[in-house]
Amino acid sequence: MAFFEKLFAGLSKSRAAIDENLAEVFERDRIDEDFYDDLEELLILSDIGVTATANIVDGLKRDEYYDHIRKPKKLGMHMIGKIKEVMSTCEADYEFEQRRSVVLVVGVNGVGKTTTIGKLAAKYHQDGKKVMVAAADTFRAAALEQLTIWADRAGADLITGREGQDPSSVVFDAVNAAKARGCDILLIDTAGRLNNKKNLMAELAKMNRIIDREYPEAFKETLIVLDGSTGQNAVNQAREFKEVTDVSGIVITKLDGTAKGGIAIAIQSELSIPVKFIGVGEGIDDLQRFDVDDYIKALFYKEDVTDNADETEE
Repeated sequence: MAFFEKLFAGLSKSRAAIDENLAEVFERDRIDEDFYDDLEELLILSDIGVTATANIVDGLKRDEYYDHIRKPKKLGMHMIGKIKEVMSTCEADYEFEQRRSVVLVVGVNGVGKTTTIGKLAAKYHQDGKKVMVAAADTFRAAALEQLTIWADRAGADLITGREGQDPSSVVFDAVNAAKARGCDILLIDTAGRLNNKKNLMAELAKMNRIIDREYPEAFKETLIVLDGSTGQNAVNQAREFKEVTDVSGIVITKLDGTAKGGIAIAIQSELSIPVKFIGVGEGIDDLQRFDVDDYIKALFYKEDVTDNADETEE
């Protein structure tokens, strides 16, 4: 099954939760305050978030006024356009893939962080890159076991430490090994603790200092992995990690089978951090670059909303 087919199937619950109500709103006879109130409520209930919803609705009101739109259905395509503006990514967002890079992967336990690293390692190995993985989550034995399996499957080198070892010392070893072996990408698994932000901040800051000192020529990327099925809780996690480190990209996992697929819009809109990858399954190829057009089609596709945009106004 192609990735888009998996995405379309995976977001079926989200799409079903949106479609019926969305069609009802856009099939009305006129645009008035009730129309905007109901649309706003629908978007918020679809986990698109308060900030993104406000931006979308304000944009539609401007378009209605300046483009002299009179039919709600006509605003359907305008709404899709507003969401695309919020979610768009560019090739520069993936510069780390084209450079000698060190990628810190952060996130709480249970979101699919270690699995994400394994899938990224496999992707880059398939692209012909020399990949190294570092197990810097030394507080959870299961993380090391899981990462060892993924590194083996992905054909990536693996640097590990002892259970309870200072994670920064693992980073030190990994950075120097990556330099010595001429690796293209070093992926670092970090501990997923948020209960003590002061310790987490200190730990991540120390890792970044080591990378800067030992490998200053490397491009640094920090990806946060979020569980898409947790809805607004994912936004809160991203916000907390953003407070303690310089997050440059978002990976959303477990979008298959959730009714909270709109959360990708909320996260990017509220935090101004691009969603770079999405995952819709357990397979090694089930994590792909975020494509806003495919995402919009999978989440919102409904003929009544996306078609007939050029319908003659009355």
